Amino acid sequence: MVPSLRIPVPFENSLVVQFVHIYSGEKDPRGLEWSAIEKVFKDEVGENGLLLGSQSLTFKSFEVKYTECAVCSFAISRSMNSYTSRFLFDNYTLIVSEYLDSKRLHQILSDSADEIRKSAGMPEEDFGRIVPVYVFDLDYNSLLLLDRYHQSVAFKDMVIAVRTRNTQTVSDYSCNGRHVFTQTRELVRPLVGSILQSMWGVSPTHLSWSPRHNSTLVDYTWSIGQTPFGPFSELSSLSFVQKDAARRNILLTTMNYSISSAIDVLQSIETHGGDRNLLKGKQHVEFVQRWNLFKHKLNKAVSALSHLDFEMALYYLRSSDHDLYAIHSIVYHASQEIEASLVCFKDPSFPWASVSFSAVAFLFLSYVYAKRDKLFRNKRKQF
Repeated sequence: MVPSLRIPVPFENSLVVQFVHIYSGEKDPRGLEWSAIEKVFKDEVGENGLLLGSQSLTFKSFEVKYTECAVCSFAISRSMNSYTSRFLFDNYTLIVSEYLDSKRLHQILSDSADEIRKSAGMPEEDFGRIVPVYVFDLDYNSLLLLDRYHQSVAFKDMVIAVRTRNTQTVSDYSCNGRHVFTQTRELVRPLVGSILQSMWGVSPTHLSWSPRHNSTLVDYTWSIGQTPFGPFSELSSLSFVQKDAARRNILLTTMNYSISSAIDVLQSIETHGGDRNLLKGKQHVEFVQRWNLFKHKLNKAVSALSHLDFEMALYYLRSSDHDLYAIHSIVYHASQEIEASLVCFKDPSFPWASVSFSAVAFLFLSYVYAKRDKLFRNKRKQF
């Protein structure tokens, strides 16, 4: 089972992927076929995969010249870093290479999203989940990757990819004693994996969660074959593992929101003195009925998830939202009916008994202290 990428994936009816091709020099579509990327997801949608209920998936493409986009050139220049590697030829040689810092690039693109949208002629999208895919097609002859190793990096709100005129490089991995080559001009497969991460929160198949280590472990055993992740596969198609994880993440996010909202209601009831004090008569009866229905539907949703019946799980989760809304309404109206009251207490009577006892004890001790010589004197022995 593919672990979640810890990206919340709320349910949205409209899913939009915006390809933004930022190119310099002459355009070369080889290795960057938008239609091939779109076909991978459209085929899965046609086989009742990835989407739930009435969801729709739309792809839009835009182009921007690198020389005409001041923000783009600024983002690249500010994100450029270098590192030094040592190689053994006839003797040890130091080679300085460049790479792009993906986090800094992401920050600049996020801050300048409106300017890039204006330069690319991208319309405003009011509804749905939108994931822009920024591809920097640079007219550089040297190799330039993201964070030294990646052609594409996924974030929760965008995907960033880069390629140059360099065609291939030797990766740090080997298979059967041979080095694995990375075709740096081919971006279809890396983009498919990154879109899957950003849009549906699916983690790469070589990442797994270890409760013992309380951390993420890397194991490339499951990144060989039908997967768009990792350097050991050449396929862009999705297996049932990724498709199931994509739909399951949406349902788990929805369920988490429902449970968090229910906890907020219970805390509100507790601050008002409990359900017996807050809810009176019919309100309490209706609250108990709605609460039992809410729990029943959540249990049904969990059961449907365990049987991979994602449509039925979505049905129960959507139905539970009605009960949760009714619970919120009951508690809200009950809290509005609470009236503040001031109860005055009479002053307690004077404690004559305790005061009298204390006075008698004080007088007795005073008498004993005054007569101590007579009461405790030693008798002399008579000889």
